[in-house]
Amino acid sequence: MKTEFFAAAALITLAGCADSEGTAETDTSPTEKSADADAVEIVLNDPLDGVTNEYCLDIAGGRENVDPANGLQGHTCYSRDGSLGTDQIFDANLFSQNTLFMPEYDVCVAVEGGEIALAACDDSEAQDVSFGEDGTIRPVADDTMCFTVGEDTRTGKSSENQIKALSLETCSEEQASFQVWRTRKTDDTP
Repeated sequence: MKTEFFAAAALITLAGCADSEGTAETDTSPTEKSADADAVEIVLNDPLDGVTNEYCLDIAGGRENVDPANGLQGHTCYSRDGSLGTDQIFDANLFSQNTLFMPEYDVCVAVEGGEIALAACDDSEAQDVSFGEDGTIRPVADDTMCFTVGEDTRTGKSSENQIKALSLETCSEEQASFQVWRTRKTDDTP
């Protein structure tokens, strides 16, 4: 009798966790999904003036001084060294949920007051950011604005480490070289 009760309780519990299609629900927080992360870097489609390996979205501050409070910038992609840099890794599994999650630092990209920042993930409207099929990255609240790297380039610790400011600018065909992104898991430069 006890066995039948527990079996019935287990079935009821499983049924309660299923959606209307009868499949188990998988909507969890970004932190819970990071173990299954599809790690990618987000790369500017146009190499612009990059001398080594194009520009990736990157946490500002350098490898030893990485601090999500510094926000994002465009920086030479680290995949040139054979692996993705921890401060350039995004979980591609969450793009379809309009979430740009950086699992290595447990932060999400947020857009507030026209500024691009990183913050603890909280499912807020500010963190509702779309990585569109056209390669643009836009806040859902204002899809006329795109993540845009600047024209000016500065160097980091060496001339191989190039940096461009990242800002939110009006999306336009004329700015496509500075606004269209793609993903990759490894260096695919020629």
